[in-house]
Order: sequence, then structure tokens, then C-alpha cells
Amino acid sequence: MLPTIGMEHTVRFVLNGKSADVRAHPMKRLLDVLREECGLTGTKEGCGEGECGACTVLLDGQAVNACLVPFGQVRGRSVKTVEGLRGRHPLQQAFVTEGGTQCGICTPGMIMAAAALPKGATLDDVRVGLAGNICRCTGYEGIYRAVRRAAGSRLPASGSRRQAQARTRKAAR
Repeated sequence: MLPTIGMEHTVRFVLNGKSADVRAHPMKRLLDVLREECGLTGTKEGCGEGECGACTVLLDGQAVNACLVPFGQVRGRSVKTVEGLRGRHPLQQAFVTEGGTQCGICTPGMIMAAAALPKGATLDDVRVGLAGNICRCTGYEGIYRAVRRAAGSRLPASGSRRQAQARTRKAAR
């Protein structure tokens, strides 16, 4: 049975590692529920259309735009926001150290998108993984440096893993 328009429902899900029961209309945007009902304002609204990535959160470990997710779709799932990193994730410190943050609008979304990258991601993988996140202040080099630092500087400076290995072999000669 579909919910009637105007009817709120309690949705049980895992929010930042803890079980949560939140009452809101199932078609309300996850972004608005996080900010208004949950008081988690780290997730920002930029465009409201899924184009800028400022509202990126992890849904079952995958980066999604919270402005595009109806709240009812998180029932029984896991949502992680930047607050869920608790200021202890290596990406957070690396963004500060490497100048990957300025105004703070895109930063939480950038960090969450970067947190969803697989281990061993190349710089090209990082560029693709962050392609849906727009920064108008810092440019992207500081952001890429931050992601590389958080990954233990194991990401090749540019190009694919194969190109990085070729550069390493050439440098060793």
C-alpha cells in the first residue's frame, strides 16, 4: 500500500553506525531529513538537483546525492554522513593539511565521495570518483593531494597504475 500524501511514517535505519527511528514523509528528501529531523547540518545543499555533490552521503557504503534520495528508500539501510566520521578520518585532516578546503560548502561531500573510493585507487580513479562534486573555491589539486595523503601517498601522481609502475622502473635505472 502506498502512503497517502501528507502522511509521515517512522523509518528505521542505521545512521552513522547507530539505529535510528525518524518520523518524516517518505518522499521527503534524505538531505532535508538529515538536516531538519536529525540535526546533522554537515550535509550541505548546493544545487538541489544532484549536479554539485555538496550533499553526498554514503548509503550502504556507496556515495549518493542525498538531495535525490527519497527518505523512504533508506528503510533498513545504512546512512553515513560527514558527522559519522567523527573528525577522526584521515581524509578530514588531509583536507586541512593539503589546502583542500576553503568555504566548506563542498568539503563534506568531497570527503564522503572520497571515503567511498576503493583501496588502491589511482589518481584517475579519484578524478572519476569525485567528478560529481564541484568546488568553486580551491580548485582540485589540493583536494587530490588530500586524498593521496589520506591514502598514504600510494596514489600515482598522474596516469594509471601501469604508467606509475613504468615511471618507477625508469627512475630506478
